[in-house]
Amino acid sequence: MNGSVLIRPYQSEDVAEVTTAVRESVDYMSVWMPWCHPNYAEADAAAWVTTTLEGHRTGTMFDFAIVDGAGRYLGGCGINRINDLDGVANLGYWVRATAAGRGIAPAAVLQLISWVFLNTPLHRLEIVVAVDNFRSQRVAEKVGAHRDAVLKKRILVHGQPSDAVLYSALRPD
Repeated sequence: MNGSVLIRPYQSEDVAEVTTAVRESVDYMSVWMPWCHPNYAEADAAAWVTTTLEGHRTGTMFDFAIVDGAGRYLGGCGINRINDLDGVANLGYWVRATAAGRGIAPAAVLQLISWVFLNTPLHRLEIVVAVDNFRSQRVAEKVGAHRDAVLKKRILVHGQPSDAVLYSALRPD
């Protein structure tokens, strides 16, 4: 499956499929991603797509839809929290429940890392993962990200401070 995974900028036509993908994934993702909740609606997806398009235009974030060879929406990946001064950004990803466990996230993240280093001056991408989110840690490891540290109380999980593993992907010298 992962051989036909592509990333592309979001499009307004993605709204309905993003909504469906998020709703089907609530049980599996809401633990780690508070934006994924049972009341997620098309208005939420539309706002997200608009935000990603504006982010691409302004260079403040670069988020992409993950699709298969037939164009079916599988999830999303991107960079945000871009620190131009230090050349660092946060990298995130998710895959819908019905497509999970098939190598889609690593395939998409590898494409994203390549895109970032070809199209931006950034030299470091950081993946911050809750210590108990083993699936996401596995993705970071599969793409060759370096496990840098465990950061105490770095992220919120269900509104509570949680430790997180920091991974990094660096621009090749």
